Formats: sequence, C-alpha cells, structure tokens
Amino acid sequence: MPPLIVINAVGLTPRLLAHAPRLSALARVGWMKPMRDILPSVTCSAQATLLTGLPVEGHGIVANGWLYRDTMEVRFWQQSSRLMSGEPVYTTARKQAARESKPFRCAKLFWWFNQGADVDFSVTPKPYYGVDGSKIFGIAGTPDGLTAGLERELGTFPFHNFWGPKAGLPCTQWIARCAAALLAREAPELSLVYLPHLDYDPQRFGPSGCDMPALVRQLDDACAPILDAAQASGATVWVVSEYGHCDATLAIEPNRVLRRKGYLSVRPGPLGETLDTFASRAFAVVDHQVAFVYVRDAADIAAVADLCREIPGVDRVLVGEARHEIGLNHPRAGEIVLLSQRHAWFAYPFWLDDALAPDYARCVAIHHKPGYDPAELLIDPQLSMPMLKIVRKVLAKKLGFRMKMDVIPLNASLIRGTHGLIAEDPLDGPILIASGEAPTEAVVPMTAVKALMLRQMGLQG
Repeated sequence: MPPLIVINAVGLTPRLLAHAPRLSALARVGWMKPMRDILPSVTCSAQATLLTGLPVEGHGIVANGWLYRDTMEVRFWQQSSRLMSGEPVYTTARKQAARESKPFRCAKLFWWFNQGADVDFSVTPKPYYGVDGSKIFGIAGTPDGLTAGLERELGTFPFHNFWGPKAGLPCTQWIARCAAALLAREAPELSLVYLPHLDYDPQRFGPSGCDMPALVRQLDDACAPILDAAQASGATVWVVSEYGHCDATLAIEPNRVLRRKGYLSVRPGPLGETLDTFASRAFAVVDHQVAFVYVRDAADIAAVADLCREIPGVDRVLVGEARHEIGLNHPRAGEIVLLSQRHAWFAYPFWLDDALAPDYARCVAIHHKPGYDPAELLIDPQLSMPMLKIVRKVLAKKLGFRMKMDVIPLNASLIRGTHGLIAEDPLDGPILIASGEAPTEAVVPMTAVKALMLRQMGLQG
C-alpha cells in the first residue's frame, strides 16, 4: 500500500470545503463525509478519539485539561502519551505490520500526546523553561537531531504564530513544509500532520466575524507542499478535522458565582490572587463550552448543582452517573459537568476585582491558568500603544532582564467564537476526506477513523 498522510485541518467543515479547491479535489477522487463529533469537541479529546478509536470515557482525555486529584493541580495541554488510555493507531499498525513482516514507520507532526509516543519521527512544540522563570521558544522531537535539521532547512519554527495574539498562518505553512520534507526524505508509511490555521480567527471574531472563505483558501494553499510531495511519492492523502466553530455572545463565569457563594477560596499574595484548590469546597475547570465542577464534599454536590443551574448561559447540569448520558462519566471530569448554551462558553476567572487578578491572567500562560483562556489570542484593546509596549518588553528580554508580556485582556466578552458542543448540523461539524470503500453511514463516527486508517494501510489489526 502507498504511504498514508492524514492532515488534521482543525476547524474545516463540510460546509467550508467548497472554498478549498485542492482539498475538494481530494474529495472528488475519493469520498467525503461529515464526522460525528465527540463531546467535548476540543482538540485533545478529539485527537485521542481519532488515534485510539475510543470514546472519551474509554481513552480518558476528557478535555484539554483537568484537575489532577493526587496533586490538586489543574493542568492543561499536557503532552505525555501515557495520559491516553487505549492503543493508538500507530501502535496497532506496528504490531500488525510486524506479524505480517511489513515495514511500518510513523511521523507524528504537532498532533497532541506526542511525547513518548510509539512513533519513528515526532515534532511538537516544547519551550525551554529557565530556573529564573524565563521561557525560550522551541520544538522537540525524535530521533535526535531531527528538529535541529528541520529548522536548518526550513528556518526557525514560528512559535509566536502557533498560539497567542500573533497566532496565524506562518506556523501552519511551516508544519506543512516540515511534513513534505519528511515525506520526501523518509517516506513513512503513516504521517499525521496537524494544521491549526482555522482555529484562530474563528475564535477571536466568530465565524460570522471573519472572512471564512479567505481563511479556508489560505489553509488550502498551505497544503500545497504536502500534496505535491504526496504526488511525487505516490502517497495517499486523507483529511480529518476535530470540530467546527460557532458564534458566541456570552461568556459564563462559574468560578465567580461559586466564590460569591462561599464555595471557592483563593490565596492572596504579592502576585495577585491564586485559586486554592485544597481550601475550595467547589470550583470549575472550564474548556470552551464544557466545564467540570470539582466538589470536595459529597454533601455539597446537590447544592452546587442547583446553583449552577441558575447561572445564565448554562444549558445542562449533569451529576455523577448522569454524566454517562453525554459520554463523560469519568473521574477526571469532576463531580458535575456543565454544558453551555449554543451561543455561550465558559471563562475561567475566579477573582472579583481585576486589580487582584493573578499576574499570569494578562499573559499567554497556558500552563499557569486553571482553565482555557481564548483571550490569549487578543491584545488588550485598552492598552495605549500596545506594540510599543511589546517592543520594549522584547528588548528587555533580549538584554537579559526578566519581564512579563502582560498584554492580554481580562474581558472575556471580547471573544466572539467558540466550540465544544456537538454541531447542530453535521455540515458544520468535523469532516473526513478519505479513499477506498466508503462507510455506509451518512455521518461517520469519529470512533471509526482508526479502523479506516488501518484498512487503508492494509493493517486491519
């Protein structure tokens, strides 16, 4: 079988495909079907399902982050492959290939759960953190020397375009060229390539607030190196995505509600207030349109659930075993799961006075915040001459001074787009462009993709 390349074009939907001529051509040669979302429709959960073929309750990746109950720390965007239960597609393929004496190598490029993954080539974003609190952008990967060689060939990975106020097209273009270079040089039997371009402006401005046709064409253009390399090597290209976006008009702040009612506790200090997970009777870890409420004492669960039902914008409140109704009956998902209304999303703030906000709140600090913060995609519009402030801070960093890039707004209502719920219309949800025999379902379950990839590679498992 020819090599298989699976492009994860996050944010691409069947409705948007018409604006992508190259990817539309793939669909005409093969086939295209909508995929049924998983809940929550967020990156880490969706990728774990695509890789393992399991529902969320099976692989345990309940969101992009959750409370680690043994240390009582909230952690987001962890990269360890050991967090994911179930066998990923590349491990199943490797076992089957060995039984049949077939070659198998896999390249995993910017897909999540990359560290420690059973792959031959990996590249993932991984900054260096200094003992003095400094952070230096960088990428990590295997085998030794791979990432250094790629950056010599392609230029330094534009990390500031991967996340933050400058997140945009250059990182997607770099990843696509990286995939093309590896395909030409190594021709792995399976390449998994994550292209994030459509995940930025639709969150900043909402789908109706940005030029979606132009953004999709940019993504399509960025795919050209991969498609050219695939044609030269005879590789087959598939496309998947994780979710579509919807407009948002309401930011829900459950932690502020819990604090006002005496459930959430903070620790005041010289760097602002911080969430005290040990002292809190209840607090919420939020991720787009889903929130997990962790309740210390079982006696409080019913009262906390009733309180959450009263919060404007909350659509469903599921407690204990009832979480199974939405596929989230898992210890990582808190005692209570909240789902927002379609036009709303959950914001993490727990402080009641912006003057007491923690120092990380105004920074891009994905590993500090006890919840997902899409405001990191914006520069605070209340800042006067923000670019001058940024230039001064960058200069201070280059001169060796410690600094905080505190330019992120605290106003969650500035965010106009979101995702996380299952799409109302499959045409606005994730997409699958593939080849070979098409499934009979009109909408393909995301849990079916692993088996379809194995069949395409002649390795049914």
